[in-house]
Amino acid sequence: MTSVVVPTRDAMHDLGARIASLVHAGDLVVLAGGLGAGKTTLTQGIGRGLGVRGAITSPTFVIARVHPSTTGGPPLVHVDAYRLESLDEVDDLDLDASLDDSVTVVEWGEGKVEGLAEDRLVVRIDHPTGDSDDGVDGDDGDEPRTVTLTGIGARWDGVVLDAVAAS
Repeated sequence: MTSVVVPTRDAMHDLGARIASLVHAGDLVVLAGGLGAGKTTLTQGIGRGLGVRGAITSPTFVIARVHPSTTGGPPLVHVDAYRLESLDEVDDLDLDASLDDSVTVVEWGEGKVEGLAEDRLVVRIDHPTGDSDDGVDGDDGDEPRTVTLTGIGARWDGVVLDAVAAS
């Protein structure tokens, strides 16, 4: 586990791009944090780092979006589990069908998607002033956030998360 203070929206994008350098097809990334913490902003950076197509916006109402790679890498499956109330609803999305071939990032996934994979990267984003806009549609995205990265499972054994956080 490692933590880093991310001072701006641009720095959150950069952190996402550095996380993208660690992930590969089959990886599950679970994003946790309050409303407006910066989960979508981080995902935009991951998408940029993976070189995927399409604007990455919050999939709150569509639940999941697939962003194909423009570079021959894995697609990004971006999921918002906020409106899902049970494990059965997560199962209905059939995320496990694309999990092996994609990098799957799930916002609000904590306590809902752990059954999809024994190995996962959990990214918790804490916003010190509580709920606010995450900077995607508003203008206060430059307030510092504390981001904690925790690798769970054998896939993440030996992965140096400090290097990603320190850049």
